[in-house]
Amino acid sequence: MKKLKSYIGLTLLGGLLVILPFVIFVLALRWLLTTFSGLIEPLSLPMREYFLLPPLASDALVVLVCLAACLIIGLLVRTAIGRWLHNTFDHWMVRLAPGYKTIRGMIQQLLGGEGARGPLNGEVVLARIFGPEVPTTMTGILTSRHADGTVTVYVPTAPVPTSGLTYHLPPAAVEYLTDVSVEEAMRTIIACGAGTAEMLAGATRTALAGPARGLKKEG
Repeated sequence: MKKLKSYIGLTLLGGLLVILPFVIFVLALRWLLTTFSGLIEPLSLPMREYFLLPPLASDALVVLVCLAACLIIGLLVRTAIGRWLHNTFDHWMVRLAPGYKTIRGMIQQLLGGEGARGPLNGEVVLARIFGPEVPTTMTGILTSRHADGTVTVYVPTAPVPTSGLTYHLPPAAVEYLTDVSVEEAMRTIIACGAGTAEMLAGATRTALAGPARGLKKEG
């Protein structure tokens, strides 16, 4: 009887492991599409009524227009006139809109804009947060290097990597993981550590004795 219960339980668990990722993906995609559709409705609704388009077609057209606008703006700010317009716009927004500077800085840090380093484009490391002599390590993202030689490491928490803790550590307490992408590291964190063995097996550990790749010193 125990073997039968164990067999049924393991079989049920195996089925859940197959179905749950798909169900969660569908639910997340549905939520994302519903939220996005609500955001673009002020633009898609007039287009839908004027061109007599179905809702999906009007939403897709608005998305294409927004992407084209982003591309044009991105090309424009690469020119001298575009940079001047951007700087002027930023200047007046900072003066007239409270909180704009903070939001802009957060987005630049997160996405790595204008040379900034952030969690999405940092370097994957193993951080010894309890000291170089303690063997306990945590998967982290190196986001900043300071003039005194210390580094800043963001350690995401499982299974939600958007929350975590920031540590300021000496270089001796950090090992850089060569050939490990941020995306790969985030997958192991979301999976509560599953897949870490494969990630570490394909990585070369390098001590941070010198400047990390692509990181600028801050002082």
